[in-house]
Formats: sequence, structure tokens, C-alpha cells
Amino acid sequence: MARARIFKPAKTAMQSGARARKWVLAYEPATRRQAEALMGWISAEDTLNEVQLHFQTMEEAVAFATKNGLDYTVIRPQYSTEKPKSEASGALRTPTERVSIAA
Repeated sequence: MARARIFKPAKTAMQSGARARKWVLAYEPATRRQAEALMGWISAEDTLNEVQLHFQTMEEAVAFATKNGLDYTVIRPQYSTEKPKSEASGALRTPTERVSIAA
């Protein structure tokens, strides 16, 4: 039985804003990766680990996994909480002294 992970990928460092990402169903590797004898390339015997399916909702991905008899794990996204900021927060700091040098 194939194993799969269902997750919502995090935004990259180059993205900003509230762009919605799709849910991904990715198969777990069934066999170990090993070096090929002739060229030394890393390969695996199964090709399912190269497959990623994209879904609009988590429920669609779970329905696909149960319909196809996959053993799946759902990894829920961790959302960060933004601290509210205001313009007045800068005024609460004590100002630094400015030293002027007279010639």
C-alpha cells in the first residue's frame, strides 16, 4: 500500500501577500535511494515519489486518497500570528541625544 502526505506548502521568501496555495498530495518513497553503479547518480526503484497532485481543498485530497486506498497523513499548515503595529509605537521610544559639533 502506498503512503502519501497531504500538505499545504509554505510561501517562499520571495512571496508576499495573502496568495492562496493549493493542497498537495505527495507520495512517500517506498524504497531507499541508492547510487547507480556506473555513473554514481542517485536513483530509486519506484517512481511514485516524483508524483505530486494538487487540489483546491484538503477534503478533495483526502477523498482522492481514500478512494484509491492510500495510507495518508495530513500535515496542517502552521500560521504565524502577526503583531499589530502602529505609527505611534515609534514615538514611545526615548529619543537619542544629538551632538552638534561647532566649528
